[in-house]
Amino acid sequence: MYRNCLHEQAASSPFPTDAELVLCACVSQNRLAPHKLNGIYFLLRGAMNRNHCTHPWTHRLPRLFTHCQLAVCLLLAAVTAAAQDLPAAKPETVGLSTERLQRISTAVQRAIDEKRIAGAVTLVARRGRVAWLKSQGMLDREAGTPMQTDSIFRICSMTKPITSLAVMMLYEEGNFLLDDPVSKYIPEFKNPKVLVKASSGQVPAAKEITIRNLLTHTSGLTYHWNSDLGAMYKDANVSHGLLPYHGTIQDNVRHLAALPLLFNPGERFEYSLGIDVLGYLVEVVSHKTLDEIFRTRIFEPLGMGDTYFYPPENKLNRLAAAYTFYPDKGLNRFPDSPIVEGNFSYSADYPYRGAKKLYSGGGGLCSTASDYARFCQMMLDGGKSGTNRLLSRKSVELMTTDHLGKVSPSFGFGLGFGVNGVKSPLSELGSPGEYNWGGFFYTAFSIDPKEQMITIFMAQLHPAGELNLDRLFHTLAYQAIID
Repeated sequence: MYRNCLHEQAASSPFPTDAELVLCACVSQNRLAPHKLNGIYFLLRGAMNRNHCTHPWTHRLPRLFTHCQLAVCLLLAAVTAAAQDLPAAKPETVGLSTERLQRISTAVQRAIDEKRIAGAVTLVARRGRVAWLKSQGMLDREAGTPMQTDSIFRICSMTKPITSLAVMMLYEEGNFLLDDPVSKYIPEFKNPKVLVKASSGQVPAAKEITIRNLLTHTSGLTYHWNSDLGAMYKDANVSHGLLPYHGTIQDNVRHLAALPLLFNPGERFEYSLGIDVLGYLVEVVSHKTLDEIFRTRIFEPLGMGDTYFYPPENKLNRLAAAYTFYPDKGLNRFPDSPIVEGNFSYSADYPYRGAKKLYSGGGGLCSTASDYARFCQMMLDGGKSGTNRLLSRKSVELMTTDHLGKVSPSFGFGLGFGVNGVKSPLSELGSPGEYNWGGFFYTAFSIDPKEQMITIFMAQLHPAGELNLDRLFHTLAYQAIID
Protein backbone atom coordinates (compact mmCIF):
# COMPACT_ATOMS: atom_id res chain seq x y z
CA MET A 1 0.00 0.00 0.00
CA TYR A 2 2.88 2.38 0.78
CA ARG A 3 4.34 1.81 -2.70
CA ASN A 4 0.91 2.29 -4.26
CA CYS A 5 0.53 5.63 -2.51
CA LEU A 6 3.91 6.82 -3.75
CA HIS A 7 3.11 5.59 -7.24
CA GLU A 8 -0.08 7.65 -7.33
CA GLN A 9 1.69 10.66 -5.85
CA ALA A 10 4.47 10.52 -8.43
CA ALA A 11 1.98 11.05 -11.22
CA SER A 12 1.40 14.63 -10.12
CA SER A 13 4.68 15.63 -8.42
CA PRO A 14 8.26 14.38 -8.81
CA PHE A 15 8.87 14.15 -5.08
CA PRO A 16 6.61 13.23 -2.14
CA THR A 17 6.19 15.83 0.57
CA ASP A 18 6.91 15.07 4.22
CA ALA A 19 3.20 15.09 4.97
CA GLU A 20 2.46 12.72 2.11
CA LEU A 21 5.18 10.33 3.26
CA VAL A 22 3.57 10.28 6.70
CA LEU A 23 0.16 9.83 5.10
CA CYS A 24 1.34 6.87 3.04
CA ALA A 25 3.03 5.26 6.03
CA CYS A 26 -0.08 5.61 8.18
CA VAL A 27 -2.38 4.35 5.45
CA SER A 28 -0.11 1.37 4.80
CA GLN A 29 -0.72 0.18 8.36
CA ASN A 30 -4.48 0.71 8.29
CA ARG A 31 -6.45 -2.54 8.05
CA LEU A 32 -9.39 -1.10 6.19
CA ALA A 33 -10.54 -2.77 3.00
CA PRO A 34 -8.73 -1.42 -0.09
CA HIS A 35 -11.77 0.44 -1.42
CA LYS A 36 -11.91 2.37 1.86
CA LEU A 37 -8.17 3.03 1.95
CA ASN A 38 -8.12 4.60 -1.49
CA GLY A 39 -10.88 7.03 -0.60
CA ILE A 40 -9.17 8.06 2.65
CA TYR A 41 -5.81 8.54 0.97
CA PHE A 42 -7.05 10.76 -1.81
CA LEU A 43 -9.43 12.69 0.45
CA LEU A 44 -6.61 13.57 2.83
CA ARG A 45 -4.13 14.24 0.05
CA GLY A 46 -6.64 16.64 -1.49
CA ALA A 47 -7.01 18.38 1.86
CA MET A 48 -3.24 18.79 2.06
CA ASN A 49 -3.17 20.28 -1.43
CA ARG A 50 -5.79 22.83 -0.44
CA ASN A 51 -3.64 23.80 2.53
CA HIS A 52 -0.47 24.12 0.43
CA CYS A 53 1.27 21.14 1.99
CA THR A 54 2.60 19.90 -1.36
CA HIS A 55 5.30 22.44 -2.07
CA PRO A 56 8.13 21.30 -4.38
CA TRP A 57 10.89 19.30 -2.70
CA THR A 58 13.35 22.22 -2.81
CA HIS A 59 10.96 24.75 -1.23
CA ARG A 60 9.74 22.98 1.89
CA LEU A 61 8.37 24.83 4.85
CA PRO A 62 9.37 22.59 7.78
CA ARG A 63 6.97 24.08 10.31
CA LEU A 64 4.04 23.79 7.94
CA PHE A 65 4.94 20.17 7.17
CA THR A 66 5.20 19.38 10.86
CA HIS A 67 1.69 20.69 11.40
CA CYS A 68 0.40 18.75 8.41
CA GLN A 69 2.08 15.57 9.63
CA LEU A 70 0.52 15.94 13.05
CA ALA A 71 -2.94 16.65 11.65
CA VAL A 72 -2.77 13.76 9.22
CA CYS A 73 -1.50 11.31 11.83
CA LEU A 74 -4.17 12.32 14.32
CA LEU A 75 -6.90 12.02 11.72
CA LEU A 76 -5.66 8.69 10.44
CA ALA A 77 -5.28 7.37 13.97
CA ALA A 78 -8.91 8.26 14.61
CA VAL A 79 -10.00 6.64 11.34
CA THR A 80 -8.00 3.51 12.08
CA ALA A 81 -9.32 3.17 15.62
CA ALA A 82 -12.91 3.68 14.54
CA ALA A 83 -13.08 1.84 11.26
CA GLN A 84 -10.79 -1.16 11.24
CA ASP A 85 -12.25 -4.64 11.30
CA LEU A 86 -12.42 -6.67 14.47
CA PRO A 87 -9.08 -8.47 14.84
CA ALA A 88 -8.88 -12.01 13.49
CA ALA A 89 -7.62 -14.97 15.48
CA LYS A 90 -6.86 -18.60 14.93
CA PRO A 91 -9.92 -20.43 16.32
CA GLU A 92 -7.95 -22.46 18.87
CA THR A 93 -6.65 -19.27 20.52
CA VAL A 94 -10.22 -18.34 21.45
CA GLY A 95 -11.40 -21.81 22.41
CA LEU A 96 -12.86 -22.90 19.07
CA SER A 97 -11.95 -25.80 16.81
CA THR A 98 -10.86 -25.06 13.25
CA GLU A 99 -11.93 -28.53 12.17
CA ARG A 100 -15.36 -28.22 13.77
CA LEU A 101 -15.97 -24.75 12.34
CA GLN A 102 -15.55 -26.24 8.88
CA ARG A 103 -18.89 -27.95 9.44
CA ILE A 104 -20.45 -24.51 8.90
CA SER A 105 -18.94 -24.38 5.43
CA THR A 106 -20.22 -27.87 4.65
CA ALA A 107 -23.78 -27.03 5.69
CA VAL A 108 -23.87 -23.76 3.76
CA GLN A 109 -22.39 -25.38 0.65
CA ARG A 110 -24.96 -28.15 0.83
CA ALA A 111 -27.77 -25.57 0.81
CA ILE A 112 -26.14 -23.86 -2.19
CA ASP A 113 -25.70 -27.14 -4.06
CA GLU A 114 -29.32 -28.06 -3.36
CA LYS A 115 -30.35 -24.65 -4.73
CA ARG A 116 -31.97 -23.53 -1.51
CA ILE A 117 -29.90 -20.33 -1.31
CA ALA A 118 -27.69 -18.50 -3.79
CA GLY A 119 -24.98 -17.64 -1.28
CA ALA A 120 -24.24 -16.54 2.26
CA VAL A 121 -21.70 -14.94 4.57
CA THR A 122 -21.14 -16.45 8.03
CA LEU A 123 -19.17 -14.98 10.94
CA VAL A 124 -18.22 -16.30 14.36
CA ALA A 125 -16.33 -14.12 16.84
CA ARG A 126 -15.24 -14.96 20.35
CA ARG A 127 -13.49 -12.88 23.02
CA GLY A 128 -13.38 -9.91 20.70
CA ARG A 129 -11.73 -11.73 17.78
CA VAL A 130 -13.14 -13.10 14.54
CA ALA A 131 -12.41 -16.83 14.35
CA TRP A 132 -14.58 -17.53 11.31
CA LEU A 133 -15.60 -15.30 8.40
CA LYS A 134 -16.49 -16.93 5.12
CA SER A 135 -18.38 -16.06 1.96
CA GLN A 136 -19.87 -18.86 -0.14
CA GLY A 137 -21.92 -19.09 -3.30
CA MET A 138 -23.07 -16.16 -5.39
CA LEU A 139 -23.90 -12.56 -4.66
CA ASP A 140 -25.78 -12.50 -7.98
CA ARG A 141 -26.36 -15.95 -9.42
CA GLU A 142 -27.62 -14.72 -12.80
CA ALA A 143 -24.70 -12.34 -13.32
CA GLY A 144 -22.17 -14.90 -12.08
CA THR A 145 -20.91 -12.57 -9.34
CA PRO A 146 -19.38 -14.42 -6.36
CA MET A 147 -20.34 -13.60 -2.80
CA GLN A 148 -17.67 -11.63 -0.91
CA THR A 149 -17.12 -11.19 2.82
CA ASP A 150 -17.90 -7.47 2.43
CA SER A 151 -21.13 -8.05 0.49
CA ILE A 152 -24.04 -5.87 1.62
CA PHE A 153 -27.36 -7.36 2.75
CA ARG A 154 -30.84 -6.07 3.46
CA ILE A 155 -30.91 -6.70 7.20
CA CYS A 156 -34.52 -5.58 7.69
CA SER A 157 -35.55 -6.25 11.32
CA MET A 158 -31.92 -6.40 12.44
CA THR A 159 -32.38 -2.61 12.20
CA LYS A 160 -34.57 -2.79 15.32
CA PRO A 161 -31.76 -3.39 17.85
CA ILE A 162 -29.85 -0.41 16.41
CA THR A 163 -32.91 1.84 16.74
CA SER A 164 -33.36 0.55 20.28
CA LEU A 165 -29.74 1.48 20.99
CA ALA A 166 -30.39 5.03 19.73
CA VAL A 167 -33.45 5.25 22.00
CA MET A 168 -31.47 4.12 25.01
CA MET A 169 -28.68 6.59 24.26
CA LEU A 170 -31.23 9.42 24.37
CA TYR A 171 -32.75 7.88 27.50
CA GLU A 172 -29.36 8.01 29.21
CA GLU A 173 -29.12 11.70 28.36
CA GLY A 174 -32.25 12.37 30.42
CA ASN A 175 -34.66 13.07 27.57
CA PHE A 176 -37.40 10.74 28.83
CA LEU A 177 -38.25 7.78 31.05
CA LEU A 178 -39.19 4.41 29.62
CA ASP A 179 -42.64 4.54 31.21
CA ASP A 180 -43.43 7.95 29.75
CA PRO A 181 -46.42 7.90 27.39
CA VAL A 182 -45.19 8.31 23.83
CA SER A 183 -47.92 10.93 23.32
CA LYS A 184 -45.84 13.27 25.45
CA TYR A 185 -43.46 13.51 22.48
CA ILE A 186 -45.72 12.45 19.59
CA PRO A 187 -49.14 14.02 20.38
CA GLU A 188 -50.90 12.05 17.64
CA PHE A 189 -50.85 9.02 19.97
CA LYS A 190 -52.91 10.80 22.64
CA ASN A 191 -56.15 9.02 23.62
CA PRO A 192 -55.67 5.82 21.60
CA LYS A 193 -58.58 3.60 20.61
CA VAL A 194 -58.75 -0.21 20.55
CA LEU A 195 -60.46 -2.19 17.81
CA VAL A 196 -63.55 -4.14 18.84
CA LYS A 197 -63.42 -7.17 16.56
CA ALA A 198 -67.04 -8.28 16.86
CA SER A 199 -68.50 -4.99 15.68
CA SER A 200 -65.44 -3.50 13.94
CA GLY A 201 -65.97 -0.55 16.25
CA GLN A 202 -63.49 1.18 18.53
CA VAL A 203 -63.38 1.85 22.27
CA PRO A 204 -60.98 4.02 24.30
CA ALA A 205 -57.82 2.18 25.32
CA ALA A 206 -57.40 1.38 29.00
CA LYS A 207 -54.01 3.15 29.02
CA GLU A 208 -51.64 5.01 26.77
CA ILE A 209 -48.71 3.51 24.89
CA THR A 210 -45.41 3.93 26.73
CA ILE A 211 -41.91 3.96 25.32
CA ARG A 212 -41.33 0.64 27.08
CA ASN A 213 -44.39 -0.83 25.30
CA LEU A 214 -42.87 0.16 21.96
CA LEU A 215 -39.48 -1.36 22.82
CA THR A 216 -41.06 -4.64 23.93
CA HIS A 217 -43.76 -4.97 21.21
CA THR A 218 -46.56 -4.74 23.74
CA SER A 219 -48.05 -1.47 22.41
CA GLY A 220 -51.08 -2.86 20.57
CA LEU A 221 -49.60 -1.98 17.19
CA THR A 222 -49.05 -4.72 14.62
CA TYR A 223 -47.96 -5.29 10.98
CA HIS A 224 -49.86 -5.46 7.71
CA TRP A 225 -50.10 -9.24 7.81
CA ASN A 226 -52.49 -9.05 10.78
CA SER A 227 -55.94 -10.15 9.65
CA ASP A 228 -57.79 -7.62 11.82
CA LEU A 229 -55.86 -4.43 11.10
CA GLY A 230 -53.85 -5.19 7.98
CA ALA A 231 -56.40 -3.73 5.57
CA MET A 232 -56.60 -0.51 7.59
CA TYR A 233 -52.81 -0.18 7.56
CA LYS A 234 -52.73 -0.67 3.81
CA ASP A 235 -55.57 1.78 3.11
CA ALA A 236 -54.01 4.43 5.37
CA ASN A 237 -50.69 4.24 3.45
CA VAL A 238 -48.76 2.97 6.45
CA SER A 239 -45.33 1.70 5.39
CA HIS A 240 -43.51 -1.29 6.86
CA GLY A 241 -40.25 -0.28 5.16
CA LEU A 242 -40.02 -3.09 2.58
CA LEU A 243 -41.47 -1.11 -0.33
CA PRO A 244 -40.37 2.17 -1.91
CA TYR A 245 -42.26 4.95 -0.07
CA HIS A 246 -42.66 8.59 -0.98
CA GLY A 247 -43.21 9.92 2.52
CA THR A 248 -41.03 10.39 5.60
CA ILE A 249 -40.96 8.61 8.92
CA GLN A 250 -43.07 11.47 10.31
CA ASP A 251 -45.73 10.95 7.63
CA ASN A 252 -45.75 7.22 8.26
CA VAL A 253 -46.09 7.44 12.04
CA ARG A 254 -48.88 10.00 11.80
CA HIS A 255 -50.84 7.68 9.52
CA LEU A 256 -50.29 4.85 11.99
CA ALA A 257 -51.30 6.91 15.04
CA ALA A 258 -54.72 7.61 13.52
CA LEU A 259 -55.62 3.92 13.49
CA PRO A 260 -56.95 1.76 16.32
CA LEU A 261 -54.80 -0.58 18.39
CA LEU A 262 -55.17 -4.34 18.29
CA PHE A 263 -55.33 -4.56 22.11
CA ASN A 264 -54.74 -2.45 25.20
CA PRO A 265 -51.06 -1.54 25.68
CA GLY A 266 -49.22 -4.02 27.87
CA GLU A 267 -51.71 -6.87 27.45
CA ARG A 268 -49.63 -9.10 25.19
CA PHE A 269 -46.70 -9.38 22.80
CA GLU A 270 -47.39 -8.60 19.13
CA TYR A 271 -44.48 -8.03 16.76
CA SER A 272 -45.11 -4.60 15.35
CA LEU A 273 -44.24 -1.26 13.80
CA GLY A 274 -43.51 0.04 17.29
CA ILE A 275 -39.80 0.36 16.55
CA ASP A 276 -40.63 2.55 13.54
CA VAL A 277 -42.50 4.80 15.96
CA LEU A 278 -39.38 4.87 18.14
CA GLY A 279 -37.35 5.91 15.11
CA TYR A 280 -39.56 8.96 14.83
CA LEU A 281 -39.29 9.53 18.59
CA VAL A 282 -35.51 9.71 18.11
CA GLU A 283 -36.02 12.39 15.46
CA VAL A 284 -38.42 14.40 17.64
CA VAL A 285 -36.18 14.35 20.70
CA SER A 286 -32.86 14.89 18.90
CA HIS A 287 -34.13 17.35 16.26
CA LYS A 288 -32.16 15.34 13.68
CA THR A 289 -33.11 12.68 11.17
CA LEU A 290 -32.78 9.06 12.23
CA ASP A 291 -30.26 8.64 9.42
CA GLU A 292 -28.08 11.42 10.84
CA ILE A 293 -28.30 10.06 14.40
CA PHE A 294 -27.34 6.58 13.23
CA ARG A 295 -24.46 7.89 11.16
CA THR A 296 -22.93 10.34 13.64
CA ARG A 297 -23.76 8.69 16.97
CA ILE A 298 -23.46 4.98 16.09
CA PHE A 299 -22.00 4.09 12.68
CA GLU A 300 -19.05 6.49 12.67
CA PRO A 301 -17.96 5.77 16.26
CA LEU A 302 -18.21 2.03 15.60
CA GLY A 303 -16.62 2.17 12.14
CA MET A 304 -19.74 0.78 10.43
CA GLY A 305 -18.82 2.31 7.10
CA ASP A 306 -20.96 -0.01 4.99
CA THR A 307 -24.29 0.37 6.82
CA TYR A 308 -26.97 2.56 5.24
CA PHE A 309 -30.67 3.02 4.79
CA TYR A 310 -29.90 3.61 1.11
CA PRO A 311 -26.47 2.42 -0.04
CA PRO A 312 -24.70 4.91 -2.32
CA GLU A 313 -24.49 4.20 -6.03
CA ASN A 314 -20.83 3.19 -5.85
CA LYS A 315 -21.67 0.37 -3.39
CA LEU A 316 -24.80 -1.04 -4.99
CA ASN A 317 -22.68 -3.57 -6.88
CA ARG A 318 -21.96 -5.13 -3.48
CA LEU A 319 -25.67 -5.45 -2.57
CA ALA A 320 -26.59 -9.14 -2.72
CA ALA A 321 -29.44 -10.10 -5.01
CA ALA A 322 -32.56 -11.33 -3.23
CA TYR A 323 -34.22 -14.65 -4.04
CA THR A 324 -37.44 -16.53 -3.39
CA PHE A 325 -37.98 -20.21 -2.73
CA TYR A 326 -41.27 -21.98 -3.35
CA PRO A 327 -41.45 -25.80 -3.20
CA ASP A 328 -43.09 -26.00 -6.62
CA LYS A 329 -40.83 -23.41 -8.29
CA GLY A 330 -37.50 -23.78 -6.53
CA LEU A 331 -34.98 -20.95 -6.08
CA ASN A 332 -35.57 -17.89 -8.24
CA ARG A 333 -34.43 -14.30 -8.37
CA PHE A 334 -36.81 -11.93 -6.61
CA PRO A 335 -39.30 -10.58 -9.18
CA ASP A 336 -39.23 -7.00 -10.43
CA SER A 337 -42.73 -6.39 -9.10
CA PRO A 338 -43.67 -6.67 -5.40
CA ILE A 339 -44.86 -9.96 -3.94
CA VAL A 340 -48.40 -9.63 -2.59
CA GLU A 341 -49.56 -11.73 0.35
CA GLY A 342 -53.00 -10.45 1.31
CA ASN A 343 -52.62 -6.93 2.71
CA PHE A 344 -48.87 -7.33 2.96
CA SER A 345 -46.76 -6.49 -0.10
CA TYR A 346 -42.98 -6.40 -0.20
CA SER A 347 -40.18 -5.87 -2.68
CA ALA A 348 -36.39 -6.15 -2.77
CA ASP A 349 -35.70 -2.89 -4.60
CA TYR A 350 -36.53 -0.45 -1.80
CA PRO A 351 -32.81 0.21 -0.99
CA TYR A 352 -32.30 1.86 -4.38
CA ARG A 353 -35.71 2.92 -5.76
CA GLY A 354 -38.24 5.54 -4.77
CA ALA A 355 -37.85 8.83 -2.95
CA LYS A 356 -35.42 7.42 -0.37
CA LYS A 357 -36.87 9.64 2.36
CA LEU A 358 -38.22 6.99 4.72
CA TYR A 359 -35.78 6.00 7.46
CA SER A 360 -37.52 2.90 8.76
CA GLY A 361 -36.25 2.23 12.27
CA GLY A 362 -37.93 -1.15 12.19
CA GLY A 363 -36.58 -2.55 8.96
CA GLY A 364 -34.76 -0.18 6.63
CA LEU A 365 -31.01 -0.80 6.98
CA CYS A 366 -28.54 -2.60 4.75
CA SER A 367 -25.23 -3.79 6.21
CA THR A 368 -22.37 -6.29 6.08
CA ALA A 369 -21.48 -9.12 8.42
CA SER A 370 -18.37 -7.31 9.62
CA ASP A 371 -20.21 -4.03 10.23
CA TYR A 372 -22.92 -5.76 12.23
CA ALA A 373 -20.25 -7.61 14.19
CA ARG A 374 -18.92 -4.24 15.37
CA PHE A 375 -22.37 -3.38 16.71
CA CYS A 376 -22.63 -6.77 18.41
CA GLN A 377 -19.16 -6.47 19.94
CA MET A 378 -20.03 -3.06 21.38
CA MET A 379 -23.07 -4.60 23.08
CA LEU A 380 -20.99 -7.56 24.29
CA ASP A 381 -18.42 -5.12 25.71
CA GLY A 382 -21.05 -3.38 27.81
CA GLY A 383 -21.76 -0.45 25.50
CA LYS A 384 -18.16 0.43 24.71
CA SER A 385 -16.04 0.19 21.56
CA GLY A 386 -12.39 1.08 22.02
CA THR A 387 -12.36 4.52 23.61
CA ASN A 388 -15.93 5.23 22.48
CA ARG A 389 -18.69 4.58 24.99
CA LEU A 390 -22.11 4.62 23.37
CA LEU A 391 -24.07 3.23 26.30
CA SER A 392 -23.54 2.36 29.95
CA ARG A 393 -23.11 -1.20 31.09
CA LYS A 394 -26.30 -0.88 33.16
CA SER A 395 -28.36 0.06 30.12
CA VAL A 396 -27.00 -2.91 28.20
CA GLU A 397 -28.04 -5.12 31.13
CA LEU A 398 -31.52 -3.57 31.09
CA MET A 399 -31.89 -4.06 27.34
CA THR A 400 -30.90 -7.72 27.48
CA THR A 401 -33.13 -8.72 30.41
CA ASP A 402 -36.59 -10.17 29.78
CA HIS A 403 -39.29 -7.50 30.15
CA LEU A 404 -42.33 -9.55 29.15
CA GLY A 405 -42.73 -11.48 32.38
CA LYS A 406 -46.15 -13.13 32.57
CA VAL A 407 -47.26 -11.44 29.35
CA SER A 408 -45.37 -14.20 27.54
CA PRO A 409 -44.83 -17.35 29.64
CA SER A 410 -42.50 -19.05 27.15
CA PHE A 411 -40.80 -16.24 25.20
CA GLY A 412 -38.22 -13.79 26.54
CA PHE A 413 -37.81 -10.32 25.08
CA GLY A 414 -35.84 -7.34 26.32
CA LEU A 415 -35.62 -3.82 24.95
CA GLY A 416 -35.00 -4.54 21.28
CA PHE A 417 -33.69 -8.11 21.55
CA GLY A 418 -35.06 -11.60 21.98
CA VAL A 419 -33.57 -13.30 25.06
CA ASN A 420 -33.05 -17.08 25.10
CA GLY A 421 -33.28 -19.56 27.95
CA VAL A 422 -34.88 -17.27 30.54
CA LYS A 423 -38.40 -18.73 30.50
CA SER A 424 -37.74 -22.35 29.58
CA PRO A 425 -34.78 -24.65 28.86
CA LEU A 426 -32.88 -24.09 25.64
CA SER A 427 -34.16 -26.16 22.72
CA GLU A 428 -30.81 -26.12 20.86
CA LEU A 429 -27.17 -25.36 21.65
CA GLY A 430 -26.56 -21.93 23.14
CA SER A 431 -26.49 -20.21 26.52
CA PRO A 432 -29.22 -18.90 28.83
CA GLY A 433 -29.22 -15.13 28.50
CA GLU A 434 -27.99 -15.12 24.91
CA TYR A 435 -29.78 -12.33 23.01
CA ASN A 436 -30.53 -12.18 19.32
CA TRP A 437 -32.81 -11.29 16.43
CA GLY A 438 -33.16 -11.79 12.70
CA GLY A 439 -34.28 -10.13 9.49
CA PHE A 440 -37.00 -10.67 6.91
CA PHE A 441 -34.61 -11.60 4.09
CA TYR A 442 -32.98 -14.45 6.04
CA THR A 443 -30.36 -12.81 8.24
CA ALA A 444 -29.72 -13.47 11.92
CA PHE A 445 -27.35 -12.69 14.78
CA SER A 446 -26.75 -13.77 18.36
CA ILE A 447 -24.72 -12.31 21.22
CA ASP A 448 -23.70 -14.57 24.11
CA PRO A 449 -22.28 -12.81 27.20
CA LYS A 450 -21.47 -16.11 28.94
CA GLU A 451 -19.35 -17.51 26.11
CA GLN A 452 -18.25 -14.04 24.89
CA MET A 453 -19.38 -15.12 21.43
CA ILE A 454 -21.09 -13.53 18.41
CA THR A 455 -22.65 -15.36 15.48
CA ILE A 456 -23.87 -13.64 12.30
CA PHE A 457 -25.62 -15.26 9.35
CA MET A 458 -26.32 -13.29 6.17
CA ALA A 459 -28.28 -14.50 3.13
CA GLN A 460 -31.03 -12.93 0.98
CA LEU A 461 -34.08 -15.14 0.71
CA HIS A 462 -37.83 -14.78 1.24
CA PRO A 463 -39.91 -16.86 1.33
CA ALA A 464 -37.43 -19.42 2.63
CA GLY A 465 -39.70 -22.46 2.61
CA GLU A 466 -38.81 -24.77 5.48
CA LEU A 467 -35.09 -23.98 5.35
CA ASN A 468 -33.46 -23.97 8.79
CA LEU A 469 -29.90 -23.12 7.73
CA ASP A 470 -29.72 -20.03 9.94
CA ARG A 471 -30.47 -22.09 13.06
CA LEU A 472 -28.21 -24.91 11.91
CA PHE A 473 -25.36 -22.40 11.51
CA HIS A 474 -25.91 -21.24 15.09
CA THR A 475 -25.76 -24.82 16.37
CA LEU A 476 -22.62 -25.57 14.38
CA ALA A 477 -20.92 -22.47 15.77
CA TYR A 478 -21.60 -23.66 19.33
CA GLN A 479 -20.50 -27.25 18.76
CA ALA A 480 -17.11 -25.81 17.78
CA ILE A 481 -16.43 -24.63 21.36
CA ILE A 482 -13.66 -26.78 22.81
CA ASP A 483 -12.65 -25.08 26.08
